[in-house]
Amino acid sequence: MQKRTLGNSGLEVSSLGLGCMGLSFGYGPSTQKKEAINLIRAAYDKGVTFFDTAEAYGPHANEELLGEALKPFRSEVVIATKFGFKEGKPSLGTDSRPETIRAVAETSLKLLKTDVIDLFYQHRVDPNVPIEDVAGTVKDLIKEGKVKHFGLSEAGVQTIRRAHAVQPVTALQSEYSLWWREPEQEILPTLEELGIGFVPFSPLGKGFLTGKINANTSFDKTDFRNTVPRFSEENRKANQALVDLLGGIAKEKDATSAQIALAWLLAQKPWIVPIPGTTKIHRLDENLGSAEITLTNDDLNQINIALSKIDVQGARYSEQTQKLVNR
Repeated sequence: MQKRTLGNSGLEVSSLGLGCMGLSFGYGPSTQKKEAINLIRAAYDKGVTFFDTAEAYGPHANEELLGEALKPFRSEVVIATKFGFKEGKPSLGTDSRPETIRAVAETSLKLLKTDVIDLFYQHRVDPNVPIEDVAGTVKDLIKEGKVKHFGLSEAGVQTIRRAHAVQPVTALQSEYSLWWREPEQEILPTLEELGIGFVPFSPLGKGFLTGKINANTSFDKTDFRNTVPRFSEENRKANQALVDLLGGIAKEKDATSAQIALAWLLAQKPWIVPIPGTTKIHRLDENLGSAEITLTNDDLNQINIALSKIDVQGARYSEQTQKLVNR
């Protein structure tokens, strides 16, 4: 597995990370603990050194799982976790008060069985707390040796600039994929200018770009995709054109649709590190295989031309969740 550096920070990670949210949150029933630990350790064995979790993915359950799984080789991996929701529950809204950030950091350190958090993200921007106070609190945690790097998630350009002026931001984590390219407009140029790395979550469009989901797919009642407009039956049918396009390119490259979607992201910038999630080892292998695929400029141009003719249907979040992004 090749390595990449997140911006100017010097934080080196595997070119693909592992998003661990789905092991305990968001996509239906939690994966059994033993299976989840096996998956995380298999990822490490295959060269993954970048693991993503959050207080909110449980709360606490996901961090605890990761702490146990990675303990034997803690010094060889980079763990990213997040703060920013009341009581660690997104449904209760944001809370990035300095005392909350500190309390979350202490709990995360214990759950992760570590003495330092490698990358500490604000999960969503809190409109009630100046971003300067958030950055200042993390700066203090860095001085105290409890955190190494500061990150933001789904933050807008002005927030990124204001935070970066107080404490250099190592990485922004936001959604980016072939079916959500909005970051290309303002976010990516700003990150390049400031020397900040980019960590795309949902790089496979919450599973849609794999080609394994169609208009007839039904999700578990606890799966958050039931609330996502883009996943309505009507919109899935309309968005099938994008999946068909990917499938055609994949066939030419002797690859899968998921691999082409990830290879496309890797080809955009050398400081982009996608974090696809999965609960299955064969899907992990498939995702990691994308790092071996090289898309030429001609390939990328053809994809862009084809994409320009496809109008993706449906909002990526419910109206309530949308209010928490790009502040």
